[in-house]
Formats: sequence, structure tokens, C-alpha cells
Amino acid sequence: MNSAVNVARMQLINKWTFLGIPAVIMVAAFLITLAIWAMIPATGVTVYSGAVQAVMWYFLALGVQSLTLTFPFSQAMSVSRRTFYIGTVGLFAVVALAISVLYYLLGLVEVATNGWGLNGQLYALDWLAGSNPVVQILFYFITMVALFMIGFWFATIYRRWQATGMLISWIAIAVVLIGLAGLTTWQGWWPAVGQWFVAQTPLTVSGWAALFCLVLGGGSYLTLRRAVP
Repeated sequence: MNSAVNVARMQLINKWTFLGIPAVIMVAAFLITLAIWAMIPATGVTVYSGAVQAVMWYFLALGVQSLTLTFPFSQAMSVSRRTFYIGTVGLFAVVALAISVLYYLLGLVEVATNGWGLNGQLYALDWLAGSNPVVQILFYFITMVALFMIGFWFATIYRRWQATGMLISWIAIAVVLIGLAGLTTWQGWWPAVGQWFVAQTPLTVSGWAALFCLVLGGGSYLTLRRAVP
């Protein structure tokens, strides 16, 4: 455990990349959204924004950078791959949890101030705000961890098999997606697929995303064990 904590500290040597940029993205997205809302004539209609996703997508980049920037150094310091994996994933899980709690608290402020005085919805979106507070935080948390694991997994593939591995991976993903789309069209399943998506709730989406994280986590760990620094 102490070794994993040391790995987390090693990651945080580059505070600007892993903490500073996410903070800038959050503040910039919020201020830009308010500026846009302020320019919209008041009609009494609620205005919405998806800018809350901005920092979430940055977790995809964090997954890549957390491996490419520090993995070679960790191996030079004789850190085991298992310890590096636990320390890195654990650190960004904590960061994701902190941001998730902050999003929930900002949502409460948003509701209390009637959408920041502009009748807007940025954090307290109707689809999510009606859920239990734990579910809201879980949804944000799992989403960010899932994006992080996608970036981390692709970075491990590149470390293990270089550009050839990346090319084969993308081709395989494309083949699977096209195959599923073709099968769904052939069987006439699209209406059922649409109904399934509509029926999903924040809790069920979090559950599917958590399962996705477990699969990616296992795959990235097994790949990392053979990765070249």
C-alpha cells in the first residue's frame, strides 16, 4: 500500500497536467456557459448546457498521459507493474470522486439560485438531478473512471505492441461495431434497441459503465504486465 501511495505521489509531480488543467477546464466551461446564457434573451424557458462533460472527456487524455509520462520512470525506479497500476488507477479514482462530489454540490447551488440566476441547467440536469444523491455522484464517478480506463488501456496497448497493436485494435473494434449494426438491422432490432436506451436510468447506466470499467481494468492490467518501458 505504501508503494502504491508513492506511485500516486510520483504521478502528482506533474500537478499541472493531472490537476491544474482539469481545474482550468471546469472553470472555463462554467464561465463560458454563463456568458452564453447571459446573451440569450430571457423568455422564461430553461436553457441547458452539456459543458459539464468537458472535464470528463479530459479523463480520457489523463488515462493516456498517466501511463506514457510516468511508466518508463517508474520502471527505472524498480516499481512493479502491479504497484504502478494500483497507484495510478487509485489516484485518478480519488480525483474522479472529488470532482463528482463537487459536481453534486454545484448542482445544489444551481437549483438554489434558479440556474445561476439565468434559469439554466448545467449540473442539475433533469435526467440526473431527480435521482438519489449517491446515484448522482456515482454516475459522474463511473463515467470519469470509464473514460480514464479507455485512455489507459489504449496506452498500454501502444506500449505493448506499438502502432501495429493500435491499428489492429481499432480495426477489430470497427469490425465488431459494424457487425453488431448489421446484425441489428438484419433482425429488425432497432426499435427494441431504442426502447432499451430510453428505459435506462442513471443507476443502470452507472451499472453498465462499472461492468465496462472492470473489463477494461482487467485487460489493461494484463497488457501492462508485458508492456515495455
